[in-house]
Amino acid sequence: MKQLQVEADHPYTVHIGTGAFNLFADVYRPLLDAADRIVVIADERVAELHLQYLLEFLADWDVRVMTVPAGESAKSVETFMACHSFLLTENCSRDTLLMAFGGGATGDVAGFVASTFMRGIPFIQLPTTILAHDSAVGGKTAINHELGKNMIGTFYQPKAVLYDSKLLTTLPPGEVRSGMAEVIKHAFISNEEWLEELLAIDNFNELTEEDLNHHLEKGIAVKAAIVEEDEFEGGVRKYLNFGHTLAHALEGHLGYGKVTHGEAVVLGMSYALFLSKHEKLDEFIRWSNVNGYPLNLLKEIHFDALLPYMKKDKKSSRGALNFVLLEQTGKPFVEKVEEQRAASAYKNLVLKIGEVIR
Repeated sequence: MKQLQVEADHPYTVHIGTGAFNLFADVYRPLLDAADRIVVIADERVAELHLQYLLEFLADWDVRVMTVPAGESAKSVETFMACHSFLLTENCSRDTLLMAFGGGATGDVAGFVASTFMRGIPFIQLPTTILAHDSAVGGKTAINHELGKNMIGTFYQPKAVLYDSKLLTTLPPGEVRSGMAEVIKHAFISNEEWLEELLAIDNFNELTEEDLNHHLEKGIAVKAAIVEEDEFEGGVRKYLNFGHTLAHALEGHLGYGKVTHGEAVVLGMSYALFLSKHEKLDEFIRWSNVNGYPLNLLKEIHFDALLPYMKKDKKSSRGALNFVLLEQTGKPFVEKVEEQRAASAYKNLVLKIGEVIR
């Protein structure tokens, strides 16, 4: 089993591999034994598939379970308040331990609940998707507002991240596709050789558990290194938002959950690569098309419909559009892009996509 240390304000370890939940019985037993209650907040779909598997490893403790809607729809004010109501009904206290069991959305809302219940209780991330290798590490928690994604949230680090890769074997193709988007994002901002390795993949179904663990470990290492340098996103942590300015606008415009986060990020990265005049743009467009990302969505959505969301993006300032771009692979930077240039680039990207995949 692989493990990585995240040296944040409150350091913790990320464990990656089949059987990670065995660590409850030894490494994390003191943490669990100290809790007056243990509450699992689980994605309802994940609970159907894997809750009993998790509970087998928690048999020594009295565990309460609350399920939340699957996917992005969980990140709502209503779900957030329902979780608080559940904790209060179960007589939870500051000594309660929370566990987030699901994908990135579940981790985001459960982490936000943990950070705000009685001003903060400990929690553990138990990610079950590839996408969550990004969101489960680094301490960002949030829910969505109808006017913007992740607009209400906190920075709050978990006590640990236990990533049992056995659970990835049941992921549907759309979730694999979504997760691999964040993996290749980490490669773009860090490592040319790794990027070439990922761009050579033309069928995610052929990835073995060993392959996934390899890529997850590298992605988490990139995320951890950046978080250690800039925990509260005052500087280089913004680079992790490569592709996300347009992606969040697409998600907001279409309605959260109508397109997966990873699919939106791939479209956003295509746009950022175009703005960057990056040499890998054509190859990335072909990779995205072969692996089933919905590039044609950009042709169906007018730039003006996305502009209001981009102006509200957390990376933007005083209405200016700030994008994470690449000087070259592994060398990200933030640049202010004027609206006219942004609109022109969007239109020309649509034309470029048509030329590359026709």
